[in-house]
Amino acid sequence: MFHKNIKLILAGLLVVAGIWQFTESNIGNGIFLILLTAIPIFLYFKNEFILLAFLKLRKQDFEGAKKWLAYIKNPEAALVRKQQGYFNYLHGIMLSQTNINQAEKHFKKAIELGLSMDMDLAVAKLNLAGVAMSRRRKLEATNLLNEAKKLDKQGMLKEQITMMKEQMKKI
Repeated sequence: MFHKNIKLILAGLLVVAGIWQFTESNIGNGIFLILLTAIPIFLYFKNEFILLAFLKLRKQDFEGAKKWLAYIKNPEAALVRKQQGYFNYLHGIMLSQTNINQAEKHFKKAIELGLSMDMDLAVAKLNLAGVAMSRRRKLEATNLLNEAKKLDKQGMLKEQITMMKEQMKKI
């Protein structure tokens, strides 16, 4: 995996090489190099290992997703801010199956760093509400559930939110 700035340098070099090919009257090569510049720019904003981890999670392959995320050794240097948020979000989802304390830390850090989609933010807040509810922090859980309900515009989490509210009445 390349450092995020190396990806930008590579894109710059490809643009320079494309312009050089234009000046040498190799128009086809220049167009190809300019189009090839899109790959490192895309990978600057969407990390390849995070994309592969999301694909593994779609198939419920948690071990495979952990393997892909393990390739990211230093997330602060290799990822932009939103990608760091998704890095922590993915770790939180995987750890929520086994270690709730670690999952809570990852979800809080993911929310702090920012997630681009409201649905992902709603899932993170819903999981944090579950952790707060398990620790008998009813007020915090209620606030997080209300925030998750506001963020869930498609109604995909409606059933889970109502189920958690029913469980909260028992506390």
